[in-house]
Amino acid sequence: MKYVLPILAGRAARFATRLRGGGSALPGVVVQKLAPNVMRDVAAGLPHGVVFILGSNGKSTTTNIMTDVVRAHGLKVFTNPSGANMPQGIASALLKETSLTGRLDADIAILEIDEGYGVVIAEQLRPRAAVILNLLVDQIYRFGEPDRVATMFRNIAHAVDGYVALNRDDNFLAKLGTELEQGGKHRVEYFGSTPEALASAPHGQASARDYSEIEASANGAHPVAEVVSAAGNEAVIRFAGTDYPITMPSRGLHYAVDVAATLTLAAHTLGERFDVNIALKAVQAGKTVYGRGEIMTVGDREVEILMLKNLASLQLNLDSLTYEPDSVLFAYDESSYDPSWLYNADLSKIKHVDVISGPKGAFVATRLAYEGKTFDRIIPDVTEAVQAVLDGPRPASGRHTFFLDYDQMMATRKYLGYKDLEAGAAS
Repeated sequence: MKYVLPILAGRAARFATRLRGGGSALPGVVVQKLAPNVMRDVAAGLPHGVVFILGSNGKSTTTNIMTDVVRAHGLKVFTNPSGANMPQGIASALLKETSLTGRLDADIAILEIDEGYGVVIAEQLRPRAAVILNLLVDQIYRFGEPDRVATMFRNIAHAVDGYVALNRDDNFLAKLGTELEQGGKHRVEYFGSTPEALASAPHGQASARDYSEIEASANGAHPVAEVVSAAGNEAVIRFAGTDYPITMPSRGLHYAVDVAATLTLAAHTLGERFDVNIALKAVQAGKTVYGRGEIMTVGDREVEILMLKNLASLQLNLDSLTYEPDSVLFAYDESSYDPSWLYNADLSKIKHVDVISGPKGAFVATRLAYEGKTFDRIIPDVTEAVQAVLDGPRPASGRHTFFLDYDQMMATRKYLGYKDLEAGAAS
């Protein structure tokens, strides 16, 4: 009963913040202040423990896919809402689903984890397994060079109790796998793509370059799951020597790699219970995570939202396009402190931008002009920009394509009436 008062206080904070229209992390701050070990004790009661999903890109998508797959096998899953991947966000999500006595009605926790806080969270939750998807150039203003992120991943991996699945085709992660295997305390398995699948994407997986003199030694490792091909929403995934065709909810090599990562982690986590056919059926029946290739219907037309979190996310989304966008909104926010990476992006898939938006709209206009691309107008407020696009003529394709950074994406979804981001985390 020691958590009754902290949980009540946290729920009161949650109610108060809801009345004010936000602040979803505050309840977690309150409950952790009053009961610092609440996450540790709640997680200790999960029969299948805690699983971490890590990576520069793809965490939300893979967490979503893994949750669908494990639920399809009959387990009750607790997971954190996309984006709530720091200690206070996870504590808030736990608070919502935990009884006053500190019991969570779930068999397993599958959690997206921010690499900057991974060690702190691991110390509390003691994960039994983890998957690390990739190491990309991401948020330079926050993390600096990729080598620093590699150190974060290394420290988190060493805090995992037993099993780590890694992307064989990422040089940083391949080296980490070798280190973990030599240490003898971890079981390491790999997922990846065939050389042909990698070559089919114009920019591969857009991995960060590793300039160290130490060569990765995992490239010859046999992956548990491997992408054989990926074109649009269609892919072929090789698992245990058998090729399985699959129609994915979203497009691209990067999504197919997330599926391969999920199969690798799920096979270990579920053990003899795992059935690849059940898993693939769950993947195909799943939905995209909000803002990650999400297609929304607005009147007689569609709106597809593609994220531009960093160079890799924008590039891979552009590479995966199977159509030429004929109605484009491009919005960039001031929270992205250094937008210079846009000059490294291959924008050849975009011929014309209808509306530029966001506080850094002028920078986007300059970037387009640098490449000789045209745009119609700049509307700084993204909701006004969205409405301007929707008030315009229906594109021949019937689809508007919105390239948005995180804050602009959140504002756009809310404006279009999609207010589902506080949906339940356990079922």
